[in-house]
Order: sequence, then structure tokens, then C-alpha cells
Amino acid sequence: MFEFSWPWAFILLPLPWLLAKIKPVQHASSTRLRMPSFAHLAALAPKTAQQSRGVNWLEVLIWLLLVIAAANPKWLDDPVALPNEGRDIMLAVDLSGSMTEQDMEYQGRYIDRLSVVKAVLSEFIEQRQGDRLGLILFGDTAFLQTPLTRDLNTVSQMLSEAQIGLVGRATAIGDALGLSVKRFSQREQSNRILILLTDGQNTAGNLDPEDALILAKEEGIKVYTVGVGSDGRGGFSLFGMGGAGGSNIDETTLKHIAKETGGLYFRAKDVAGLQQIYQELDKLEPVSDEAQTFRPQLALFYWPLLAVLALIALTILLKALRGLKQEA
Repeated sequence: MFEFSWPWAFILLPLPWLLAKIKPVQHASSTRLRMPSFAHLAALAPKTAQQSRGVNWLEVLIWLLLVIAAANPKWLDDPVALPNEGRDIMLAVDLSGSMTEQDMEYQGRYIDRLSVVKAVLSEFIEQRQGDRLGLILFGDTAFLQTPLTRDLNTVSQMLSEAQIGLVGRATAIGDALGLSVKRFSQREQSNRILILLTDGQNTAGNLDPEDALILAKEEGIKVYTVGVGSDGRGGFSLFGMGGAGGSNIDETTLKHIAKETGGLYFRAKDVAGLQQIYQELDKLEPVSDEAQTFRPQLALFYWPLLAVLALIALTILLKALRGLKQEA
């Protein structure tokens, strides 16, 4: 559908005629509002009555096009419905030093734990169309990398750029849980899901996991905890002399957090373990928002402006040719 953003701009159409009426009349030729370019071109060639009338109509056309451009014409496509239901999911990813241990099998080879988490979560993020996702990274402390958003590409990009040691080498599980409580408390209508992925136990931070758990339960946050790491193969750690051949995951605490909040605990010894959470989250009831739509817009104001420039350029060229012809 075609429309003008500011249709009131058309009240400017009679402005040149009004100025011509208000301005004191000294000469018949000075009663019209003229374009500066045409006033300059007047010296190029003597005017005839026919030329004067032609310039007058051209000025009228140029003024009309300028007013049309000022009214901001645009084309509106059909309304597009935005997703009005979904889940609010916060991802909390451990960036402690032990996440460098290469004990996770992926595509036929062993790679470090964080790389597997990134690979699996990237696929998980792509499948969350309609959901709002946020990203928390934690080590010595926790910080919000991406607030809850439907811009899944940004969340995926922020996750891919996360690096070990970015927030220290320890594991602040309590801070990660507490930060998610703070962010969810700012949203009234939400089913509030936290997916917490870690390969260790709480060794740092300002908030004890038990205290954070109390806050999470008060806010109705459902926590899915994921213990990442194989316990059947030794690996190599960039932050240590070698792999420990096992895992130091505090499964007791992670299971307790999940159970008390109504979530589930997953032990991700391999890729399949991480992928189990997909089907569980799909069972959750989405939360509906008010229906929202938007209409794609295509601005058209530059077309009348281009037409004005073309008319002025054409007029200048024609008058210059007439002047040269008469001089010859």
C-alpha cells in the first residue's frame, strides 16, 4: 500500500503563489518565486515570452516534486506477524580453566569441553525460533554477555567469541545462578528457564549456591543443570600439566539445584548427553505475549528528488546550448 508519512506537507503547495502576492510588485517578471539556478541562467540568453512560460511550468513541476518528497512517500508491504509466544531461556556457560580439557569426543576426535559446548549450543540456539535467549558467562564471577532477546544470531555470535579465562579460571556457580535471578526478575510474564553448564564445583564468587537457590525458587526459575566432562579418558588441559582422566563435577549440588527448582540434571559425557535437553525444553508450555505485527516499509522520497535533479540538469544543459547557438 502506498502512503505519505507527512501528508500535511502538501499545504506548502500554494506557498510560491502566496509569496508572489505578498511581495511588492516592481516588475511583472519579479512577481514569481524562482529557482536560484534559473535566475543565474537568465543571463545566458535573452528571454522570449514562450521561454518564460516554459520555465514557469518547469518551476511548478519542480516545486511539486519537492513537496512530494517532503511528504515522505513510502510503500507498505502486508503486515507480518511477530512471534507472540515462546520461552525465556538463559544460558549460563562455565569458562573456568578446566573447560580446556580435551576429553569430549566429537565427530571422531577428542576436543576440549568448551568447543563441544559451543558446537552443540549453537545448534540448540538455531532451533529456538520464537524463544528469547540470553547468555551468562562465569568463571571467578558471572557477567551478562547478552540480555534476553529474540536476536538468536547475536547470542550465537557472543557464545562463539567466548574464551577460557575471560572471567578467571575458577567456577562461580552461585554468582551465575544469582545473576540469572536478577535478570528474570525484570520480566513479569516469563516461564524463566536457566540452563547452567559447568564441569566443576563452586570455588569462587560472592554468592553461595544454596543462597542463590533460595532466590531462584522465590522467583520461580526452573534450572536445568548440565555436568560437562567425560570420566573415562585422560585429557590435556591448557591450564594444567595434563589431564586428570576424570571429572570434578559437583553432581550432588547440581542435582539438588535442578530438583528444587523443578528442572532436570543431565550428565553430558559426550555430544548425545548435551543434546538430550532439546526434547525436554520442547515439552515446556510457551508463554504468550500480546500479538504484535510490523509492516515492512520501502522509502520512496528519493525518486522525486532524483527527478528534480534531472529536470534542473536538463534545463541547465538546454539553456547552455541555446546560449552557445545564439552566440554562434
